[in-house]
Amino acid sequence: MYFQNLDPSTFYDNDYYALANYVSAPPSNELIHSIEAELGYKLPTAYIALMKIQNGGMPWNNCFPIPNASTNSYISITGILGIGREKTYSLCGELGTQFMIDEWGYLDKGIYICDCPSGGHDMVMLDYSNCGPEGEPEVVHIDQEFDYRKTFLAEDFVSFVRGLVSEKTFYS
Repeated sequence: MYFQNLDPSTFYDNDYYALANYVSAPPSNELIHSIEAELGYKLPTAYIALMKIQNGGMPWNNCFPIPNASTNSYISITGILGIGREKTYSLCGELGTQFMIDEWGYLDKGIYICDCPSGGHDMVMLDYSNCGPEGEPEVVHIDQEFDYRKTFLAEDFVSFVRGLVSEKTFYS
């Protein structure tokens, strides 16, 4: 439905690091429900659909243009966190959502779904501020270096994934 034509081999860079730290087996319905209960938010159907194709990973196209940007015209992501607990970069993993909230002081208004090359100084979040824990969250960038500044990226997860482009886009 959302990503039926997505080929994981052309969407994700499945190198050794990605496989060891991001990629888990496709999530079961039981795992999805337990992660949602632990985080306190319903995961978007589109996010679940992508994780059923490949549960986490490092996309080849890892940049997202910032709408109406006056300075930085895009953000970069390292990877998309999968649904699970066992991988370092999974929603409830060692460096997942709760860690970012508890240890780094990130906003407790959603689920952190993408880490960035800054090593924790910025993240991409599903923001439930305007829709509540059961609604369809917006996708925002949170910049810890600038007092946790929130920048709108996309109205939903599908738009975010479809908006990812190659870094080469900005250097031509």
